Amino acid sequence: MKFVSHRVFSETHFELIVVMSDNFTSIEETTVLKLDFSKLNDLEGCIPVVVQHADTRDVLLIAYTNEKAMLEAFRTKKLILWSTSRNELWEKGATSGCRFDLLGAYVNCEQNSLLYMVRAAEDAIHPGICHTSNLKGEARNCYYRKIDFSSLELENVDP
Repeated sequence: MKFVSHRVFSETHFELIVVMSDNFTSIEETTVLKLDFSKLNDLEGCIPVVVQHADTRDVLLIAYTNEKAMLEAFRTKKLILWSTSRNELWEKGATSGCRFDLLGAYVNCEQNSLLYMVRAAEDAIHPGICHTSNLKGEARNCYYRKIDFSSLELENVDP
């Protein structure tokens, strides 16, 4: 798996560094930007899905779906996606108990991505969508690190 990281040497010059890594644990808490620009190369038959909270309008995560996962999500009205790492249907929260109801679905103008509007199911253990949590033990959404434009370092905004 390739990850690309930038290091700043001056205000106008960035050096690209390719880091080879299969260690996803460190990627979730690091302050180093390591973007996987090759992810979509292996996703034939899948499209991105933006998952947005129906009440707060917060973007909770970006995931992928294929036709099978999309139709199952529509049929059950549950947040069901396609796991690109396991190549199988993925019901968000099936293992953790943090399930989400699918309240609406929208397609973009080019019909190559979807927007799912969701809300935590009534029987959900907690309303968080990310498998990580902050220092208080609270679940958070998947976008808890902000990129500093100058240094390209990551700042945890929900430590």
